[in-house]
Order: sequence, then structure tokens, then C-alpha cells
Amino acid sequence: MKTAFLLRSILAAAALAAALAGCTSVADMVGYDSSSLNESAARSYSRAMQQARSRQLLDTASPTSRRIHGVFNRLRPYAERANQTGVPFNWQMSVIQSNELNAWAMPGGKMAIYTGMVERLKLSDDEIAAVVGHEMAHALLEHSKKAIGQQVLTGLAVNVGSSILAAGTGISSDAVGLSFGLLSQYGVNMPFSRSQEREADMLGVRLMAQAGYNPQAAVSVWEKMNRVGDNNNALNAITSSHPTNNARMAAIRKILPEVMPVYERSRR
Repeated sequence: MKTAFLLRSILAAAALAAALAGCTSVADMVGYDSSSLNESAARSYSRAMQQARSRQLLDTASPTSRRIHGVFNRLRPYAERANQTGVPFNWQMSVIQSNELNAWAMPGGKMAIYTGMVERLKLSDDEIAAVVGHEMAHALLEHSKKAIGQQVLTGLAVNVGSSILAAGTGISSDAVGLSFGLLSQYGVNMPFSRSQEREADMLGVRLMAQAGYNPQAAVSVWEKMNRVGDNNNALNAITSSHPTNNARMAAIRKILPEVMPVYERSRR
């Protein structure tokens, strides 16, 4: 009897491990296929931006906003080409007036950057492209969808409703005073994993190189982040869900020899 129970436990563990490798499919099975998830995100995004507008937090005219949208529009065609989800994205960018260092993307390409990210760090256009490219990559790689599947498998989701959408975009509800039944469902409680952050860094650097932005700027963004808040201590390196700033810079530097020729060709 004990042997049979042990065998069942081993098989169950193996099945769970295999399923975790296909979390996107699990999300599909519980009703959050790419199309449905993108539509749900679009509705929440629209409501959140309406609230931001009503609080006069939506920046549509400042020099910072114009720069961000200019970079976003230049990157967008390359993000569209990189889309392998099988579902076209309706990309949108909003700029929110907030001193917070933050940017995020919802499923389907609904994005926002806070003015503090650009103004406090004094980002160049190349550095803005590194931030925008990184967030675009999260959407293109469907990291939110994978997080949903993982929640289902590990029992972290209470139900297959709005709460199951806790997907880790890194949205902060505190900075802008938006409401947060709307945005919390997309990730306040579950940041992206280290591996997903690395994937987004790598794809984001490629996108910016293709669009003619210097990939070296992806390193300088994190150098500036270090000056604002150094997260490279040993405890953070072990316990944080995100890579340390230094680890991210090291990984980006390794890929520079591969993407710099792409950047150079785009400049001809």
C-alpha cells in the first residue's frame, strides 16, 4: 500500500512538473487563451486610463510624453513582427504623471510609463527604448499568461475569475491612486520571475537594436537605477524575484556583440 501511494505521489509530482513547463496551455484550458486574455486586459486598461484621465494624471502633451510616444511608435513595427502569439496586438501607450520609477505592459500590448522613470533618471531616447522594449517583450512572450497557468497548477488562484489574472506586470497601484480592482488583477501580488525578466531583457535589447536604438543604453539604464537604489546585496541576490541590477547588466553585456551589428545595420 505504501509503495503504491509513493508511486502515485511521484507520478503526480512528475505530472505537475511537466504541466508547469506548459503553463500557457493551462491558461488556455481554463478560459484564458491569448485572445480572451488580451480582450480582458484591454477592458481593464481602458477603465484604468479613464480613471487616470479623470484625476488629471494622464500626460498627453508634455515633452516627456512626446518623447515616450515617439520611441514607442518607432519600436512598434518591430514588436508587431516579433509577435508569435497567433493573435495581433492592438498596441497602446499611456504616460502617467507620477514620480515613481515604473513602467508596465498588460497582455495584448497595453502599456504605460510613469513620467518619473524618464525625468528622475534623465533617460535618453535610447534608454527610453530600452525600457519600452523590455515591457513590449513581456507582452510578446506572454509572461502574464504563463503566470496564470502556474497559479492554476500550484493552487494559488482562488477562482478562475478576475483574481486569477494576477500576472506580474509590476504595476504599482500606490503611485497614481487609480482604483485596484482594475490593475491589481494584472500583477501587484506576483512579480515576474528572474528567468522571465532575463527573457524580456534579451528580447527588448533586440527590438531596440532593430529600431536603430543603441543597445548599450540598456546597460546605462540599470547603471542609473543603481544610483537611485542599489539592489545588489547578497540577501537580495538570493531572495528577490527579480535579478539584481548588476546581474542584468552582466547578461545584457554578454549579448551586445550579437545585437550591436543589428544596430549598426539599422543605422545605414
